[in-house]
Amino acid sequence: MPEQYGDSETVRRVLRESGDTWAVVGLSANRERAAYGVARVLQRYGKRVVPVHPKAETVHGEQGYPSLEAVPFPVDVVDVFVNSALAGEVADQAVAIGAKAVWFQLGVVDEAAWERTRAAGLDMVMDRCPAIELPASG
Repeated sequence: MPEQYGDSETVRRVLRESGDTWAVVGLSANRERAAYGVARVLQRYGKRVVPVHPKAETVHGEQGYPSLEAVPFPVDVVDVFVNSALAGEVADQAVAIGAKAVWFQLGVVDEAAWERTRAAGLDMVMDRCPAIELPASG
């Protein structure tokens, strides 16, 4: 994974300065999915987690929404837990709703989406996990 997709300064900025409202796309009440555990870690670090999933389930005490566009308040960071084939569309939606940053989880890679998102002025991290990076970003 090229350093540019997760350089330490961008990682730190997204985790510490981009804001505390994180939409977690792909987060459902399924405890077996990675998104469930990562969202819990984000909460422990003071982030407001907003579940975004077609089922719009309440997860970790937070109301879910079926899409980014349906979230009725500003979102700072969009954390993407969908497969790489769908991730670019989510990144484009993050730009459209005015998010400050996009974070593609481990294994989620779309270089064209990374280029578009950065060109739109957003910070972006790709193929990294905030639950791993948060403790080290102090």
